[in-house]
Amino acid sequence: MRHIFWAGDSTIAVNKASTYPQTGIGQAFDRFTAMDVAICNRAVNGRSTKSFIDESRLAPIYDEITKGDFLFIQFGHNDEKINDPARYTDPYGEFKINLGKFVNVARNKGAYPVFITSVERRLFDENGQLLPSAHTDYVLGMKEAGKELSVPVIDLFTMSRNFLEKTGDEATRKYYMNLAPGEASWAPEGKIDNSHLKYEGAMLYAGMIAKGLRDLGGDYASLLADEDLEKDTTTIETNG
Repeated sequence: MRHIFWAGDSTIAVNKASTYPQTGIGQAFDRFTAMDVAICNRAVNGRSTKSFIDESRLAPIYDEITKGDFLFIQFGHNDEKINDPARYTDPYGEFKINLGKFVNVARNKGAYPVFITSVERRLFDENGQLLPSAHTDYVLGMKEAGKELSVPVIDLFTMSRNFLEKTGDEATRKYYMNLAPGEASWAPEGKIDNSHLKYEGAMLYAGMIAKGLRDLGGDYASLLADEDLEKDTTTIETNG
């Protein structure tokens, strides 16, 4: 049995009934994996590379990960929080240094690290144009780290941003945690949340990551089930 370990934030993490219908991308990803692949989702809400490491959340991954496993590393949302010194990192400095620590954990145990850029927030202006992203510097920082450390990068940021621009404001609302009054028992007055995902959004973006792995080929593509991922993702986008 091979294992995929996820290190990341709330966009990746497992959700329980208390936060339904919120769903993390890592929570949905096992729908795309081969039968001999198990998901070990260690993503935690609100964490950046800095706080994840400072809270000793990387150490248990080091203890558990073994040769031939994979470590998927997706951060950026909370590294951006410049007013929070417990989480903020400079995108071209500490952020890249911290990413290197995750890579070392994987490689020291004979596992494969993979960088995944942050999923884009769904933020449109009054004219229906997708707004510039706060993620950009962290995406570029991760890509730089990928080149410097010879780590493959799956650019979910660009794929998700392209999808949002193509599909538009109203049609993409259903993929994110925008809740009507009464839709969730814990949010009786409804909720506007354009960062976190419903099941449809988690499946959509997990499918994009799967396509990225297939494009990488070799051991990365071998993690996936045999189904036609492009067809599956198109179905999710169209019928959601």
